[in-house]
Amino acid sequence: MNTEVIWNFIVTEGADFGLKVLGAIAAWIIGRWLIGIAVRLIGVTMERGGKIDMTLIRYLKSILSVLLTVVLIMAILDIFGIRTTSFAALLAGAGLAIGAAWSGMLANFAAGIFLQVLRPYKVGDFISAGGVTGTVKELGLFATTILTPDNVTTIVGNNKAFGDNIQNYSTEAFRRVDCVAKVANGVDVADAMQRLRTAVATIPNVKDSPAPDVDILQFTPEGPLLCVRPYTHTDHYWQVYFDTHKAIVSTFGAAGYPVPETPVLHRTVAVAA
Repeated sequence: MNTEVIWNFIVTEGADFGLKVLGAIAAWIIGRWLIGIAVRLIGVTMERGGKIDMTLIRYLKSILSVLLTVVLIMAILDIFGIRTTSFAALLAGAGLAIGAAWSGMLANFAAGIFLQVLRPYKVGDFISAGGVTGTVKELGLFATTILTPDNVTTIVGNNKAFGDNIQNYSTEAFRRVDCVAKVANGVDVADAMQRLRTAVATIPNVKDSPAPDVDILQFTPEGPLLCVRPYTHTDHYWQVYFDTHKAIVSTFGAAGYPVPETPVLHRTVAVAA
């Protein structure tokens, strides 16, 4: 009975089924060939732009290849008369479930793609992002690895880094070092500022242009508060920061300036006899 059914199928529909099989094989071969060409062209285009990391390019090419292959399989199933509507709905439902379960990971992934494309920072930059300040060691698809100045490796989710303010201290050629110096009341402020300008200008890695800023920041009961602001490259920030404070101490000491003191008012209270 089974042999008869099979023979009847071959006689009545065998030719049509064989053509469908040949058509499906041809569609698969040609479709995979076209997918390969499309993926390679898109990869070359992204590589020529030079703005997207190679890791991200490979990842995007892989995702695109998988998606196009799924579309190709659905088209081949349609050749055999298999309705793909329910299959597409199943894929959509699975995608929705995965998206809901991995919403945090997907948010970090999406932010990682934007970080790779927009490039607000790169590996080696000194930044402040997601509440963490330090040097970027790795820019991944899901997280950014930052090494803080106290040598602590910190992993920041890309969604948090991209969703917050980002400060990149390495973008510009130099940055300002902010220090302060207080002089006592009675000290010649103009002389103190000139001495500081001369001393700070001799500190290693301090830029000549723009010249260091030394001026009166505000007045306090102990005496004027001076701002001392040299400029240097980010790589030398802390060296210049500490050397500037040393220069303030040595300069004021060599000039013999007194230590600022808070004035105290003494009152004599009359005692009744």
